[in-house]
Amino acid sequence: MSDTTTITLGERTFVLDKEKAEAALASKKVINGRETMFFNILPLKYQWAYDLYKTMKSNHWEPEDIQMQKDVEQWRGSEISDVERWIIKMGIGYFSAAEGIVGDNILHVVREVVTAPELKLVLGRHAHEENIHADSLVYMISSLGLNPHECEAMFEDVPTIKAKNNFVVSNSRELRRDIDLTVSENKQALAKNIFMFGQVMEGTQFYGLFGMILSLYRQNKFPGIGQMFRYTLRDESNHIEVFRNLLNALVTENPDIWTDEFQEDLRQTMAEGVRLEKEFIRDCLPVAAVGLSADEFETYIDYIADRRLVNCRLEPLTGNTENPFPWLSEAIDLKKEQNFFEGKVTEYQKASSLEDTGYDDDDL
Repeated sequence: MSDTTTITLGERTFVLDKEKAEAALASKKVINGRETMFFNILPLKYQWAYDLYKTMKSNHWEPEDIQMQKDVEQWRGSEISDVERWIIKMGIGYFSAAEGIVGDNILHVVREVVTAPELKLVLGRHAHEENIHADSLVYMISSLGLNPHECEAMFEDVPTIKAKNNFVVSNSRELRRDIDLTVSENKQALAKNIFMFGQVMEGTQFYGLFGMILSLYRQNKFPGIGQMFRYTLRDESNHIEVFRNLLNALVTENPDIWTDEFQEDLRQTMAEGVRLEKEFIRDCLPVAAVGLSADEFETYIDYIADRRLVNCRLEPLTGNTENPFPWLSEAIDLKKEQNFFEGKVTEYQKASSLEDTGYDDDDL
């Protein structure tokens, strides 16, 4: 059987080397794969990456298409409590920095070292969505008339925000160098970065404030901000999957990474992330409000963390924690995230059709 295909058109003849094309596909890897100056996505090796890219692209949204009039009225009025205002400020203060940290790590660490074009494609979309999230926070600040310097001060001066950000930035900073990814220790460093940003930060540490803000939204408070966080949550569920699949592919191709010691290191990384998140929750919710308490949220973070670990083939930290917020199961649970925004009601629509100001029974 010939390994070439000959195509003749008029006086021109083209010879296509099938063996060379198959070798190019075989050389596609997460890291240490074929280096090329050309962005040859086809033939696809990582179908999951392309499928997630298409899903993420179809979910595109713009902050300015969300109506903020009701939020502004509530912010300026007297119906919102001091604790509820504080939750919104903490959300804006933390996420205005955190979304940029995630996007920066994708572009300057992970996307720099992966070699398969379809992986670069989905990571580029991931980084773009972090830009949209950061833009949405600027839109919230400007709409409510908040002082942006106060938000910056929260990022710099609230110890629990600073601790969470330093936790991930220190890991990211260590990988911003020429690194030999044929060495097991360096491959583990990259795998830990992927796990930390995908499962610990976006997958667990974002979820305390998601729950608090969606609780306000459920009570018809800050419907515009709540809608933006719903779209953000939909995006985050895909981001978690991108990094989970990326970690799995990296380990499959490099089994030397997956030692018992390394698996325990990842578990302890999650444990530290959970500890920092629980301290942060106490600052976000210093007194019981919006029908929730800090104790319940701490339990919820344990529940989410265990789900992330199990989905990465790691042993859970607690193993028997139940979800303390049944009403949040459709909005935030890992099992439900992929389905939460299906259907015409909650798919991205232009502002003229964004009429719902809270959840109904079908959403929960």
